[in-house]
Amino acid sequence: VQLQASGGGLVQVGESLKLSCELSGSGLQYLSVAWFRQAPGKEHEGVAGIGSGNGRTYYGDSVKGRFIISRDNVKNIVSLQMNSLKPEDTAVYYCAALKIYITERYWSLTSLFDYWGPGTLVTVSS
Repeated sequence: VQLQASGGGLVQVGESLKLSCELSGSGLQYLSVAWFRQAPGKEHEGVAGIGSGNGRTYYGDSVKGRFIISRDNVKNIVSLQMNSLKPEDTAVYYCAALKIYITERYWSLTSLFDYWGPGTLVTVSS
């Protein structure tokens, strides 16, 4: 399984940005996928996750109501629509996947994820 994130860039406060995570390989339908971010000097933070199967979604408290995660199982893309961006959203964003169903309790645990893509930088300027 390989993941490739794209869509990062420089935006102004309040603007929107959409990240995409393209999945390739075998067994993609069994993948749960999450977006994480890492700001300078900080730990990885779970942003949003989407489970395999019924596609249940999960969000970090800091992005609830602003970000939306979705997946296109035909194109094998998991997207992260980011709205009302704030300077504190500035970070390198990573998509990650694992071949089991994630739950609300575990979706943001980085140690569970087997597959990681290279990050894409999002900078929100004030």
